[in-house]
Amino acid sequence: MGKRIFLFLLTNIAIMVTLSVLWAVVSMVLGKSIQPNGLTMLAIFSLVWGFGGAFISLAISRWVAKRAMGVQLVDGRTGDPSADWLHATVEKLSRQAGLPMPQVGVYESNELNAFATGPSKSRSLVAVSTGLLRGMSRDEAEGVIGHELSHVANGDMVTLTLIQGVVNAFVLFVSRIIAGIVRNAVDQRIAGIVSFIVLIVSQIALGVLGSMVVASFSRHREFRADAGGARLAGSEKMIRALQRLQMTQALVDVSEPAVAAFKISGRRSGFMALLSTHPPLEDRIAALSAARA
Repeated sequence: MGKRIFLFLLTNIAIMVTLSVLWAVVSMVLGKSIQPNGLTMLAIFSLVWGFGGAFISLAISRWVAKRAMGVQLVDGRTGDPSADWLHATVEKLSRQAGLPMPQVGVYESNELNAFATGPSKSRSLVAVSTGLLRGMSRDEAEGVIGHELSHVANGDMVTLTLIQGVVNAFVLFVSRIIAGIVRNAVDQRIAGIVSFIVLIVSQIALGVLGSMVVASFSRHREFRADAGGARLAGSEKMIRALQRLQMTQALVDVSEPAVAAFKISGRRSGFMALLSTHPPLEDRIAALSAARA
């Protein structure tokens, strides 16, 4: 379920770093004339560039997800009972939620996982891992599908994009101020290359701090999506789905910390907990149980 955030962040960071490198290289070749002059112009530049990167990431999110995860789309007529059941269930719950039918896909993974992404409610994608289809009962899987469709219904990707745009603008604005201070403080013979390096390093470092803001938003939205999944599929199915995930956390690949932080597992502590996009499963189960009581 956390993969939609991970893919969005990864794409967004790649776009922003690429655009910044290109801007810096062109600036060094053509001179300072294309640099934004003054704090007001820098702020406008940062807002336009920052939101531009975020909305480009949103626009291509479905395309990126399908290729990055190897998602195979299904149409309900594959002859595979699990894939056809998945399509029928997404169709049923989408109708209940008043949503246009999203694209439905399956990707190969032993993890019990699913994600929803896309630039709008009418252009969304719901993808489920083969591990989830094998490892969950259909009632439990229905709870997960309801959760993902709730993300679509709540417009979480669009809201995430707006938050990411603000974070991008902040990162661009502050990193260029830092690079400008360093440029003026060092020998002018090396000022260009030093400020370029400082710009990229500070942008990445501030981007990590900004990711904490995005992760905090994501953790809050998971509770809301759980509640939405409970309304669509039923509280019992949603709770049982989370309990199943809790029982199978050992299947979550945590060998790469940079990626593991964006997966279902809530097994994070200290600093890494700030980068976790999902609250601990026990907290999510407790919230649903309290709401049902």
